[in-house]
Amino acid sequence: MQDVAVIIPAKDEADRIAATVKAASELPGADLVVVVDDGSSDGTGRVAREAGARVVRHSRNRGKGAAMETGAEAVRLLDDGRDRPRHLLFLDADLADTAREAAPLTEPVRSGDADMTIAVFTTTVKLGGHGFVVRLSRDGIRRATGWEATAPLNGQRCLTRAAFDAALPLAAGFGVETALTIDLIRQGFRVTEVEVPLAHRATGTDWRSQLHRARQFRDVARALAVREPAAARLTRRVARRLDGPRGSRP
Repeated sequence: MQDVAVIIPAKDEADRIAATVKAASELPGADLVVVVDDGSSDGTGRVAREAGARVVRHSRNRGKGAAMETGAEAVRLLDDGRDRPRHLLFLDADLADTAREAAPLTEPVRSGDADMTIAVFTTTVKLGGHGFVVRLSRDGIRRATGWEATAPLNGQRCLTRAAFDAALPLAAGFGVETALTIDLIRQGFRVTEVEVPLAHRATGTDWRSQLHRARQFRDVARALAVREPAAARLTRRVARRLDGPRGSRP
């Protein structure tokens, strides 16, 4: 049964998006791949379309949460007339050929054993020291729900349409994964982690990468502050540092 739509938020991934789209289209049950070109300045959208994806474009970068919502809405429109809505599999644009290994993520959702799955990568990739953001997210999820996540920031997830809709509106920026997990568990949806041999581009250690991690930390803290009061003070402190005269919003 063809019951999975793959949604790939992408920004400036022209070098990898074709391989990711082609690999994702080979997944069991996947009959639709939607790429959301989130304000790319390269040929991401064109390359994705040539690789066989349906492409929706944001004229400016709006962030991952917005791209996920846009992709899910595109699938909703394409599901019109179907007996059942497709499940939604979110994959990063830079997975390239390894995207074909995402099938285990869909299986618990397709079988009805889970409402959302989260990938735990079995490959070893040096992530450039963003463990402090992982700890922030993991600790916040544990305080808010009692659940201990292994990979709280992993964006490779499969959800039922009902679970996705229950989490709307999604949190902004890089806080989307943390908020999604907390919101669904609190509403009684079944969330589980699945080991998969996926791999994407490792985060570097240059100043741009450090700024990326700082923004990620800020967005996760903001998502937690709404859901976990103990994070509110930290959120204000981080936001002041990043949103000052020298700061820039993602």
